[in-house]
Amino acid sequence: MKKLAVLGHPIGHTLSPVMHNASIKALGLSAEYEYGKLDVAPGDLMSRLAQLPSEGYAGVNLTIPLKEVAFQGLEKLDDSARILGAVNTVEFTENGMVGHNTDGYGFLKALEEAFGKTVEGDNVFVLGCGGAGRAVALMAALTGAKSITLADVDAARIENLSVEICRLAPNVAIVKSVGGGSASCREADLVIQASPVGMKKDDPSLLPAEAFRKGQRVFDLIYMYPETAFLSTAKAAGAQIANGLGMLLHQGARAFMIWTGIEPDVEAMRKALEKAVYL
Repeated sequence: MKKLAVLGHPIGHTLSPVMHNASIKALGLSAEYEYGKLDVAPGDLMSRLAQLPSEGYAGVNLTIPLKEVAFQGLEKLDDSARILGAVNTVEFTENGMVGHNTDGYGFLKALEEAFGKTVEGDNVFVLGCGGAGRAVALMAALTGAKSITLADVDAARIENLSVEICRLAPNVAIVKSVGGGSASCREADLVIQASPVGMKKDDPSLLPAEAFRKGQRVFDLIYMYPETAFLSTAKAAGAQIANGLGMLLHQGARAFMIWTGIEPDVEAMRKALEKAVYL
């Protein structure tokens, strides 16, 4: 039996085991693979990762707040992780651990699935420039966005991300918005909510109704609820909306391929996620 898992701190909210075990079952691989979850504090991550192969693990996913820790701690990084500056998938090989990032892939697949297009030619507004926001902003810059507005309460975080985007995609225009950003949000073609606000069911929308308009596409990376307050507010203003379920699905499918070389059952994964979130 080969073990797989997602590591985070805390880890209770994760739906990764739900979708991966559904695919494993659908493929008839339950005797060969199982997917669990482990609560691992950031300070313990590197030592815990080193132990896992001897415990039968073939690979793991990483979630908040471990992605940057692994990026700093792993010696071998795939280009996907090196470019995005974070690791969400660790592959255990005969030659040691390799860090990958499947979030960028999952993000683009989810956009295409939800809205019929990705980011090419778009003015993009990214709310929250931490780990996840940073990854999607960089991915948007690298795949054809026309401009990116970086909005966050932390000015240093905006500045650091701005420097990275300028280095990797110098032709992309950057607008910096410390704090609110309602006017910049309204002008955007694609709005990405990448802050943790919305993970609690009663969290309010960070932006008011006037920040949105008809014709916009609004994507919230949070996936635990069908519709966050942010998405409800955007929908009421006429925008198209999608939550982060598609991104979770497709980044997970890519990770499974990295670990096993086996194509996962994406539809079984999708059904399991929708059942967990929508019922």
